[in-house]
Parts: sequence; C-alpha cells; structure tokens
Amino acid sequence: MIKLLWHKENRNFQRLWWGQIISQFGDRIHQFALVGLIAERPDSSAMNLAKLLAFTILPVFIIQPFAGTFVDRWNRQTTLFVCDLFRGLLVLTIPFCFIYWHSMVPIYGIVFLIFCFSRFYVPAKMSIIPDLVKADNLLMANSLVSTTGMIAFVLGCAAGGFLVNAYGARNGFIIDAGTFFISGAFVFTIAIPRHLTVNKERLLQSSHEIVDTIKTSIWEDMAEGFKYLIQHREIRFIINILFILLSAAGSVYVVIIVFIQKTFKSVTADLAIMAIFLGAGLFVGAIGYGKWGKKFKWYNTMFGCLILGGIMLLFFTVLAHFYANLYLTMFLAFIMGIVIGPIFIAANTVVHVVSDEKMRGKVFSALEIVIHFAFLVAMFVSSWLSEFIEEYWILSAVSVIFILVGLVGLLRAKKNGLKFAFSPDHVA
Repeated sequence: MIKLLWHKENRNFQRLWWGQIISQFGDRIHQFALVGLIAERPDSSAMNLAKLLAFTILPVFIIQPFAGTFVDRWNRQTTLFVCDLFRGLLVLTIPFCFIYWHSMVPIYGIVFLIFCFSRFYVPAKMSIIPDLVKADNLLMANSLVSTTGMIAFVLGCAAGGFLVNAYGARNGFIIDAGTFFISGAFVFTIAIPRHLTVNKERLLQSSHEIVDTIKTSIWEDMAEGFKYLIQHREIRFIINILFILLSAAGSVYVVIIVFIQKTFKSVTADLAIMAIFLGAGLFVGAIGYGKWGKKFKWYNTMFGCLILGGIMLLFFTVLAHFYANLYLTMFLAFIMGIVIGPIFIAANTVVHVVSDEKMRGKVFSALEIVIHFAFLVAMFVSSWLSEFIEEYWILSAVSVIFILVGLVGLLRAKKNGLKFAFSPDHVA
C-alpha cells in the first residue's frame, strides 16, 4: 500500500487517488449543502427535501444503463476530467440561482445534470485503474480506492456539516465546486498513452452503431438481467431482501434528517456528527466482517444484522426523542453502522457466488435499478406521511419492520433450505 502511494512508478495512480478522494470529499459537502439549502427556505419540509434528493437518484435510471458503453468508447482520462470540470461549473451556478430566481426548478435541473455526469465518472474511474497500475498491484489498488473512499465519506460529512452550518448552503456549494476543480487538475496531470483519445470522425462514423447498441444490446442485456434475477432462486431471495432493506432506508433517509434537525435544533452540524459516527461504524463493520464473515452462513448474517439494525434504530429514535443526548446518539449511530454494514457485503458476495460469470454485469446493473427504485418510492411515501405523522413514529415503525423482516427471514431461509456458505463448493 505504501508503495502504491509513494513509489514513482505509481505516480499516475497516485494522481487519480488524490483526485477521487477530493472529489468524494466534495460530494459530501454537496450533499450537506443541499440539506442546508432546503432548511434555509421558508417552505422547508421533508417532502421538499425528498423532491430535491430525487433528482440525485433519477440519473441512475436514465443514464446508468448505457453510461458504461460510452465510457468504454471514450478516453477515460478525458471523461474523468470533463466530468469534474462540468460538475464544478454546474455546482458553481447554484449560488447564483438564489440571486436571480426564487423558484427551486432551476436548481432541480442543475442537480440532475450534476449527477448525470457522476454516472459517467464512476465507471470511468473504476475502468481506468488497470491502466495505471501493474497487474500484481490491482487488488491492492482497488482495496485502497474503496477504503480511502469511506474515509473521505466520513471526513466529508464532518467538513460539510460544519461548513454549511457555519457559512450557509451557498458558500458550501462554492467550496464543493472548488473540490471538483482540484480533482480535475489531478486527473489532467495523469500521463498515460493517448491511444484511446476520442476521434471526431470516428465518432460520427460510429454514431449509428452507438444508437443501435442502445436500442438493442443495452436494453436486451437489461431485460436478460431482470429475467435472470427472477428465475434464479437465491438471487431472487437476495433481491427481495435488498428491496425491503432499501425501502426501509429510503423511508428513514429524509425523515431522520428532519428528525435530527428538530431534535437537536441545528441545520447540519449535529447531522454531520451522526453521519461521521455512522460512517465510522460502517467502516469498522466492513473490516470486521471481511475478516470473520466466513464463519457465518450468509442468511444468518443478513437477517441477524437486520434484527440488530432494527433494535439499534429503535433505541436511537426513542432515546434521541426523549433525552436528546448527543453523546448517546453518537454511540448508537456508530453501533448501527457496525451491524448494518455486513448486510450489503453478504448480499453482494452471494450474488457473486451464485451468478454465472457472463451474467454478473447484467445482474448488478439490474440490481442497481431495483434497489434505487425501492429507495426512491419509499423516500417519497415516508416524506408524504411526515406531513401528517410525527417523524418519531415513522422511524419507530421502520425499526419494527426491520426486526420483523429479520425474524421472518431467518425462519423462511431455514425452511427453504438456503444453507450454503460463501464458498462455491457450498452452493446448493
């Protein structure tokens, strides 16, 4: 790891690494700036926050299905640089919208465009890594990118929450734009062969081919992926669980933000503290499960963690509501992160094990759409309910659902014979 970060032969990877760290750091500032933007408005509500956040999710359905196809055709370094540049410029326009418009409509459009560029940025970033490191360093490079990305998440939450709380949402967007420009500068200095540089004539000649690819292979692959999900028993089981889990997460996401703001009488500062400890818990849970997870059957892990996650969320909600003790809720957020983190790792590992090698890309693409759809719908439903029901009761109800799903899931898994562990030798 030290060699990757400091050795001269890995200088290009180091520049990408610094760029993506700064970019992810900026993403968290952007997220808190959006929360602060809604909180500063006189019509602030959970539903208005849900509307704004919906435009960060919609690109998953519109852009993500074919983003990878175009990324493979373009120069990846150029794609990363252009995405950073335009995201920075777009973020920079948001503060000026306050001056010329009182409507949120222009901001909805800008946020949507920002996250459209992000859908190209992510596959380009992951695809360029093998071009920057030797084959024997690839696993370490991916591990380093993932691990430090979580650290950037925690630090970005800390900085974003306090910066927006101290200087307002408008200045938060300006700082966020700066992080995109810095990230783009690092990417620009990467020195790799230009054999993948975009050729305008070649693009014009292949335009019909690209359109045909979107009309045929992309949509056919997606349909094939969904069909595979439905027909495969274990994957279908995972889909059901993740759908429920992401529905619960969507129900909690906006409501818990408003709940924390009302409970601790702040816009983003206390929210940032909770996010820091939740992120730290997710980090610890991921590391711990990576080391000891093979000792447990996958369904015991997923449903056991659902039960524990529901209990911790219930404790968090009740104690925060009645006592509003910041230190206690920080501790509960940390523990909640530890017990929830392994669920996604277990789910992804099961999909890896039971999926046909040629179907994994289609499966994960379809899975991404399913879970984001569950999250989006649940977010709007819970936000609408919060207009009539106190946030405390919504969070309590979701906690109970977590616990019940975990208990029923354990019983059904054992009854249906889903007893295989992670090794392919154990797959039924």
